[in-house]
Amino acid sequence: MTAAQGTRRTQWAAGSAVALALLFAGVATVATARGDAADGKQPQAASAAVRAPATDSADAGFARDMAVHHQQAVEMSFIVRDRTQDEEVRRFAYDIANTQANQRGMLLGWLDLWELPKVAVAGQEPMAWMTAHGGRSGGAGQDMAGMDGMAGMGDMTAGSGGGFTAHDGALMPGMATRTELDRLRKADGKQAEILYLQLMTDHHKGGVAMARGCAELCTVKAERRLAQGMVEAQQSELDAMAQMLSARGSEPR
Repeated sequence: MTAAQGTRRTQWAAGSAVALALLFAGVATVATARGDAADGKQPQAASAAVRAPATDSADAGFARDMAVHHQQAVEMSFIVRDRTQDEEVRRFAYDIANTQANQRGMLLGWLDLWELPKVAVAGQEPMAWMTAHGGRSGGAGQDMAGMDGMAGMGDMTAGSGGGFTAHDGALMPGMATRTELDRLRKADGKQAEILYLQLMTDHHKGGVAMARGCAELCTVKAERRLAQGMVEAQQSELDAMAQMLSARGSEPR
């Protein structure tokens, strides 16, 4: 990596760090002042009326799991930025890293606000909240079960709700394995672009399934809105990645 590339990467990381610091500083104030779970009440009355979600709730489970899921997307985007000079892919990776780092800050900020752990308790499987809490129309469970047939998603189990078996560093559906990340770090140019877009396509599909689960199961209105926004944005990015892969003579895995 050249000195110029190192400087650009440092500036990029610094910008994300500033954005996260601002989010952490403001998220508690925003969440309390909006009183999302107590419509029509003044901020003080709303904060008194709203109880923090339980540690095993869909709200807390989604916040913890999506924070982990997002962190890998940021990592992959940093990797490809150093492995290609293609401006289209670099801009796309920057947008994903910036957006998902900011959203991760919001999710972790909510966990701080609720005074809940940022990691799952011992023995709790990732995404267990999607099947444990069911769904108004079964949609969350169907999202989990429907991911069994997704190419590139790794080892799925046919157990409760179409669960997922963590393997080789991939903790949730859509996450890249350590082996795949090593391949991305060693790839260059067009090869790196294609692998990144394929891995991120799988990653987004897993993220969309989780976000749909929260949009249905979460009780905090602000979190449900964030989850629905993730679904819409990542669906659009899936279309964009399919087009970029096609332009490079490839396709999703």
